[in-house]
Amino acid sequence: MRTVEHELVGLAGPDGRWRPVAAGPFALLAVVLALLPIRPVWLWAALIGAVAAVPWMLGAAPEARRRRPRPFWRLSAAGLERVGPGGLSMVSYERSRIDALAITTGDGVLTVFHRFGRTAVGGMTAMGLEPLAVFVTARRLGIPMHVLDGESTDLLDPALDEALHIPGLDDDAPGGSALPRDHAAEKRLLDQEAALLAAAHEPSLQASLQASAEPSGEPATGSGSTRGRNRAGKGRADGQRLDTPEPLPSRRRIVLLGALTALLGAVMIIRIAVDGTGEFGARLAAGCWTLAAIAGVLAARRRLLRAARVRWTITAERLLVRALPGRRREAQDLPAGDVAAVVVGPGLRLDPVSGEPRRADLAALAFGHRMELVARLPAHGLDDFQLAHALDDHGYRVITPGTRPPRRPEYGLEGLPEIFAQVPGGRLVVADGGLGWADAAGDVVLKMPEDRIGGIELLTIAGHAWVRLYDTDGDEFFAAPLSALRISRTDLRDSARRAGLPVNDAEYDAYLSAAFHSAVSTFATPEPGTEPEPATAALPAQSAGQEGAALRPDRADEPDFTFSVPAPPGPATAPGALLDATRRSRLGTYGMSVLLCQAVALLGAVWLGPELGGFNTTASWSVPAGLVIGLAGYWLYDRNRSQLRVSSAGLAVVTRRGRVEWDLARDRIGGIGIDEARERMPRLVVWGPSGRVLRQVAFPPDLDELRRACERYGVPWGPPDADRPAPPPPEL
Repeated sequence: MRTVEHELVGLAGPDGRWRPVAAGPFALLAVVLALLPIRPVWLWAALIGAVAAVPWMLGAAPEARRRRPRPFWRLSAAGLERVGPGGLSMVSYERSRIDALAITTGDGVLTVFHRFGRTAVGGMTAMGLEPLAVFVTARRLGIPMHVLDGESTDLLDPALDEALHIPGLDDDAPGGSALPRDHAAEKRLLDQEAALLAAAHEPSLQASLQASAEPSGEPATGSGSTRGRNRAGKGRADGQRLDTPEPLPSRRRIVLLGALTALLGAVMIIRIAVDGTGEFGARLAAGCWTLAAIAGVLAARRRLLRAARVRWTITAERLLVRALPGRRREAQDLPAGDVAAVVVGPGLRLDPVSGEPRRADLAALAFGHRMELVARLPAHGLDDFQLAHALDDHGYRVITPGTRPPRRPEYGLEGLPEIFAQVPGGRLVVADGGLGWADAAGDVVLKMPEDRIGGIELLTIAGHAWVRLYDTDGDEFFAAPLSALRISRTDLRDSARRAGLPVNDAEYDAYLSAAFHSAVSTFATPEPGTEPEPATAALPAQSAGQEGAALRPDRADEPDFTFSVPAPPGPATAPGALLDATRRSRLGTYGMSVLLCQAVALLGAVWLGPELGGFNTTASWSVPAGLVIGLAGYWLYDRNRSQLRVSSAGLAVVTRRGRVEWDLARDRIGGIGIDEARERMPRLVVWGPSGRVLRQVAFPPDLDELRRACERYGVPWGPPDADRPAPPPPEL
């Protein structure tokens, strides 16, 4: 996408694409034809195949593929207008009649202020416009731009709220900020505009590079506008390629599955035609096979469109972005000299099926040296951390939406007694074998006896030391940060252990274990076949006067005082919490497996019933057999189901028979929790420190137990915060 200066063109889909025309009505017509008793049978089968193939033939016709271009929105010196086919203006707001533009943070609607009031134009996402691009372009055109808190009162349909959501505007609005939401959003846009201005007006280094290269006879390879494009230089001459992960299942498997579905449907229809279509049951089976074949092909095509990958090739001279697979002319080749800065963050992308703009978790906007939007570069599926640093390593100016507020724990201080706040200077103390709350003079005003305390757990939440208290039944009844209790972690742990209270500090114990293993690893026995390193030892003082003052040679009969130290346990063997799938999910999976087997049994009775004595006779034994197979099959799977082990050494998924499916060491884990993805169901995943998804947990354990286990063994709960690195456990 290329634009001229001071003109912003909204994101719009391609003009034409090969797709079936009216696939739904023709599929329904094919099923109806399959149910009709048409004679002869070859005409019946031919009509079904021809009607099913008509949508694809219409879609392949040249006239059908030459579709009219999609309408798009444009903001220029002429004003805001929606351009339709042929370049005709469908909706127009002239520049002379526009007093100001505004974006509402609640619903993401662009509003035009004029002399007679205001008009809600539409949602930013549905218009294919990004807030930053509109903000910068409008201010360059001299149009006042505002960000308003709340929602527009001129929404046409409340069902469009999700489609009208602004990506990147209110996603990172700080909840605890002193600024209102509209002020914070406008400040973020102003900060990004200032960064774009600094990048656009930065002195070009191309002239200096040419001046340094001409005396030596070497051509200059600098590409202007960057702050030292050769800064990444060494090892980056060939560029860097970033690809989205391979889709699962792969595109070849999707094509093969769709082709097999269509082929199986055609073979079964031919077989039914050969056997005869006199009975209604045979024609009903043919209609089911027709519907299954058409639905399988359409689903495979839809899955193929969504399985497209994005490939970035980043060099110091250009940016090459293309979708895989795709036509060569669809690749975006952007010279580095045209780019002043790249804004990496939430944005827009085209829906691969409908072609309409949709919000994307990651996109890149390339701005030129005149603050114009040069290109929209798709980046959905890539790692934002890796993309931003790859661009920065090759000399591109990278701008991000801003620092996110630090994540806070989900629970607070609701368990603190009111007396804690009523006693000035109060603090938690260990007194008389129990816990107490002492005032500034040291007198205990509130005491918790020892017989009520079943356990004291020390852990780290969001980088702060916390304490949890459990009663004798094992139920938690108190949780608070130690900073609010005015006691250090070390003092509470040591004084409670001296008093004989049950204290569990898993992070401190893991730290001592690691320190012990690192200290005694030098005394370990060398592996067989390796040459031990010579050890130097200091002689005692009395040996200096002995004759020869030399060391005695080693004797074979002297005992060997070296000993071996076992290696620390791994994530699969370290003591920890073993989490299983919830009973509700297991029962649901039992029911789904039984229902699936019953459906297969009924379909088999419909298709094979005429050859096995009729539908009723076949169903009388296939339905009980399906029930037994469903129960027994899932029982065989369930007896060796996977379980999640959480320990101080890391995470591991092990089966009930002890087989390790995968494990991750603690230093590779950035967080574990629910991934609220927009394009798929919420899933339980493990992130790396950079935010990349490392593993996916296939079974859903109890989330409360998982959170407590992660906090108990020092595994961070929730996605990693890239803007705020997690500190080590305090006071160790």
